Amino acid sequence: MRRPKGTAVPQLSHVDKRGRIRMVDVGEKPTTVREAVARGSIAMSKEALAQVRSGAVKKGDPLQTARLAGIMAAKQTAVLIPLCHPLNLSGIDVELIPTARGYDIEARVRTNAPTGVEMEALTAVAIAALTVYDMVKAVDKRMTIGPIRLMKKTGGKSGTFIR
Repeated sequence: MRRPKGTAVPQLSHVDKRGRIRMVDVGEKPTTVREAVARGSIAMSKEALAQVRSGAVKKGDPLQTARLAGIMAAKQTAVLIPLCHPLNLSGIDVELIPTARGYDIEARVRTNAPTGVEMEALTAVAIAALTVYDMVKAVDKRMTIGPIRLMKKTGGKSGTFIR
């Protein structure tokens, strides 16, 4: 993407003036209620989908397992993503919504903190999708995990973002 002449290049918050990686200091930022919603999808074969929907997957229920995995992943985001701050999350919802080809996955994460929960919501979706893949791969190794993206975020200095 080209920038208009004379427009400043945005500064990355996790890189100092010398180009070194750093963790942003959020100590002086105000604590606000924040929420993020992320979405993704997993598509699979008709045979795999039939097994998931009929409860015939040998490893167990991939949907309930994926929901739990997504919740657990959101809680561990700071361990998985090096520069994320550990956050006290006040709520995590992970939903798997049936589609013609598989499932849409949506995660909604909430906190009252000085930094946002976008990474937690995105991580929850990614891990939920990977969990479904893991549990169903014996039937369908061609499953595809769709675009994982931030749909909405509220709170903080930058305000509301809606895709």
